[in-house]
Parts: sequence; C-alpha cells; structure tokens
Amino acid sequence: MCGRYTLTDPDELVEALDAEVKGELRPRFNVAPTQEAPAVRVRRDTGGRVVMPLRWGLIPFWAKDAAIGNRMINARAETVAEKPAFRTSLRRKRCGVLADGFYEWRKEDGGKQPYFIHLKGRRPFLMAGLWDRWEKGPEGPIDSFTIITTDANERLRELHHRMPVILPEDAWATWLDPELDEAAELIPLLRPCAPGDVDFYPVSRMVNRPQNDVPACVERVRT
Repeated sequence: MCGRYTLTDPDELVEALDAEVKGELRPRFNVAPTQEAPAVRVRRDTGGRVVMPLRWGLIPFWAKDAAIGNRMINARAETVAEKPAFRTSLRRKRCGVLADGFYEWRKEDGGKQPYFIHLKGRRPFLMAGLWDRWEKGPEGPIDSFTIITTDANERLRELHHRMPVILPEDAWATWLDPELDEAAELIPLLRPCAPGDVDFYPVSRMVNRPQNDVPACVERVRT
C-alpha cells in the first residue's frame, strides 16, 4: 500500500505540468490519509491542467457517510475497473497525485523501520489517482482521491509487496485525458516502474506521527 508520501518541491512539478494552481502549495514531508494534498486534473471545458487540494481517502459519490474514505486511501490496479467504489472514477475522474517520494516500513530488530523511497536523482513524479465528489454531508461538497497501487518491483519487494503506480511523463496526457473512458486503454498504464528507477534509505521513526511534517522526516539515519 501507500500510506504516507512527500512533496518537498511542489513548484518544480507544477512547472513540468504547465498547470494552473488553485489553493495553497507548500512543501510536504509526511502527507497522511484524511489530509488535503495537491492533485492535478484536466478541465473538460478548456483542456487545461489544474492543480488543487483534494482530501486523501476517496469518498464515492453514492456513500452515505464520509467516513468510508478512511478505508479508501488506495485502490488496487488489478481490481480498480470492477470495484464499485472506483470503476466510475477510472472512466471519468482520474487525477495525478503530486509527489517526490513515499514511505514504507519493514520489520527489523527493534520494531518497524521506516524507509524513504524516491526516484533516482530525487525527481518529482505523479502517482496515478482517482477522485470523486461527495455532496451528501452538511460540510458541503468534498473532493477526495485515492492512490492506485500495483505489485512492487524487484527493488522494492524487500520492503513491501505493493507500491504506488508512478506514471512516466509520457503517460501523463493519456491518464489525465477526460475524453478517454476505455478501461482497456488505461489499465496497461498501471504497472510498477523499473527497479533501476528507484532507491531508498532508512529514516527516523518520527514519520510514524502525522503531526511531524518537517524536513527531518526525509533525512537518512543509521540503523
């Protein structure tokens, strides 16, 4: 799964996306479920890309209670086209989740050790996401998202058996295209990145607490 991630330099990725920005953009070192975080969508009227804050944990439009989003932080690539919570969003409401790293934990002597996983060169990236709008609550419409995961590549398998789908830049336009609604054309994009593209190192257990959203979260530690 993907339960925590980072976006330490949002401006670089926004520039690469050539996107309009709505809302606040700031460095994030420990994004956690139920928090708002930036995602990119394409406007149907203009075709322009827009980066805006969405709540992590997808709340399907038909849900009776927003609390369902707490269990919807990830969607499995293998079943996303069939699951009622995700299949409509796969066809009509796809997004890219802005990131430049994510965390996983491995059982080691002394407990679970967190690791920071990133692309070589610490390049920012988009994770494949889905979004939906929930309008049944008293707090007004809530736009929320989930991150699609797939089997971990060989490099990351020693940490965890799953990883988020990291979209290559040449797939951004296809994934975000609001006119494309054929699952058969989208599912092939939901694959692990190459093992040689990623690296990781141990970090402090301070990332275990969502309140800790500071640069020290991504600093290497000795184990």
